[in-house]
Parts: sequence; C-alpha cells; structure tokens
Amino acid sequence: MTAPLMPKATAVWLVENTTLTFKQIADFCELHELEIQAIADGDIAYNILGVSPISNGQLSEEEIKRCEADEKAVLVATPLEKNVKERNAKAKKVLSPTQRSEKPNAILWILKNCPEVIDSQICKLIGTTKPTIASIREGTHSNMANLRPVNPMAVGLCSEKDLEKAMLISQQQAELKENKGKKKKAAKKTGEKKKAGRPKKENTAEAPKRGRPKKTA
Repeated sequence: MTAPLMPKATAVWLVENTTLTFKQIADFCELHELEIQAIADGDIAYNILGVSPISNGQLSEEEIKRCEADEKAVLVATPLEKNVKERNAKAKKVLSPTQRSEKPNAILWILKNCPEVIDSQICKLIGTTKPTIASIREGTHSNMANLRPVNPMAVGLCSEKDLEKAMLISQQQAELKENKGKKKKAAKKTGEKKKAGRPKKENTAEAPKRGRPKKTA
C-alpha cells in the first residue's frame, strides 16, 4: 500500500470525520495503531491540520463508508496523481505549471500557519526567493488580491517531513539568536557594574609652583 503524502494530517482527518477503527486508519496511513489512539486522545498531532483524503483523491466516500460498515475491511486507496507529484518532488523533477502557480499560495499558507519558519527555510521548501516572501508578507505582491492559503504538502511542493525539519531548524536558530542576545545583555550589565564599582581617580596633578619671593635688600 502507498501511504498518503501527509500520513499524520490524513490520520487526523479520518479520526475527526469518520467512525473507522484505529487499526483501519493505522493500516491506511502506515502508522502504529497506538499512534492513532494518541491522535484521538489529543496527546500528539494536536497542532496538525487535518487533510481530507477524499479531496486529495486518495480515497472515495464509498470506500470510507464500506469500511465503516465492516470493521475488518481494509481501506483501498485510489490511483493518485498526488503520488506522482511526490515522486517528482523526491527526484527533484521539474514542477508542473499548476504546482508553480501554487507557490505564492503555499508561501501564504506557511506564513499564516507556521510563522516560526524563517525565510531561508521557506526558500528551500517551496523553491522561491526572499523578495517574493517579503512581498507576500507585506501584502505588496502583484497578485496579492487573488492569493489564498494552500497547503504546500497537498500540492506536492514539499513533504510533511520537510516541513517538520524546516520548523525544527528555524526553532533552533531562533533559540541560538535569543541566547546570543541574552549573553550580550549580560556582558553589557557586567561591564557597567565593573565600571560603576571602580573608585574615581583623584586629581593628583601638582599645583603650579609659585615663584620664590624676591629677596629684599
């Protein structure tokens, strides 16, 4: 079986919108059954937005209903254009015209849903430039009025693993920057304390010597 492009996001949607068993969802998403139970309990993936496998063409409504009626039934995926996009992304092949046109929408989605991801990581994920990201962030993009957030994973521009890696790298860089800032402040305060603790130097300059009084006859 070919797992969905976003197994966790798909599992979240199936848990929230169907009565499928944990095993059925786990088998389809190629995840552990205990992981699906943890998703249902809200212990993990609580910050992941569910993605419908129906809208992505991974499953049909009839297939879900069939398996909801029979707990022993196994979900059978439909042939997906999405899987072809995933293979193309892994092989670094040229993107389709549709995928290229979705880049600004994908950037907007990341800026709204993953604001912690830094621009350099967005460039790697989407294959874009920093000026383009800045124009979308500032609302000055030439097509800004027509942009709508589109999950980059859903259109095959990146994988869930790639996005998680970008978020982790961005978080580490933010923490490193914060620590450097704290060290600078601490060093500045230490310097000010040392300066304040030093005794002021007294003016030891000798008074100008007065001339000797002239001898009187």
